Amino acid sequence: MLEARELTKRYRDVVALDGLSLRVEPGQVMALLGSNGAGKSTTIGLFLGLISSSSGEAFVDGASVSKDPAAARAKLAYVPETASLYPSLSGIETLQFFADLAGRPRPTKSEALAALTAAGLPEAAAAKRVAGYSKGMRQKTALAIAIAKQAKALVLDEPLSGLDPVAAIETTAAIRARAEAGAAVLMATHDLFRAHDIADRLVILKAGRLVAAMSPREIDARGLESLYVAHMRGTA
Repeated sequence: MLEARELTKRYRDVVALDGLSLRVEPGQVMALLGSNGAGKSTTIGLFLGLISSSSGEAFVDGASVSKDPAAARAKLAYVPETASLYPSLSGIETLQFFADLAGRPRPTKSEALAALTAAGLPEAAAAKRVAGYSKGMRQKTALAIAIAKQAKALVLDEPLSGLDPVAAIETTAAIRARAEAGAAVLMATHDLFRAHDIADRLVILKAGRLVAAMSPREIDARGLESLYVAHMRGTA
């Protein structure tokens, strides 16, 4: 579970996030929508413990990010927009390396392969060097690291950015599968239509404030686009 309680971040006179409260349940995907500067990256940074809140609290499966950061990090996995992977390692070696880095049990080759294929990476690519991977393959490898960690919560920052349609479909399916396996997933994205397809909950941020929240069952994709544009233009 991921939870924000009145989460606020100020930089002097600038309020980057203003009293955000949200809750992502196990088995749920929440899409965080908003233009640049809306507060999406600040929200992610606060959940990851990369920045400290001015007030309010962020929790990962009940662990306070500010008061017990080690416990929160142990339950959380993060997939950035551009995964930083070592080009000389294979996909399997990459998962083993990151497990060593985190002080977790090193997965066997078969365990690493299972995580990589669960993330949508072709089995034939798992033993090849990451240097030859496309962006989609690198994103799947980053997602596989999260799968291998068996994290209870998953935070994704623009995971579909720059992917071709097939890679986006495969990555979306892998993300949905993590939720169905019981993970709480928070995904920041600009892709409204893909967000409508994958998410159980849609949240729109503007200028650091939550301005709309809904189920995709309450609105179709075109309606979501119209609502989003109206909020961004200040006409909603």
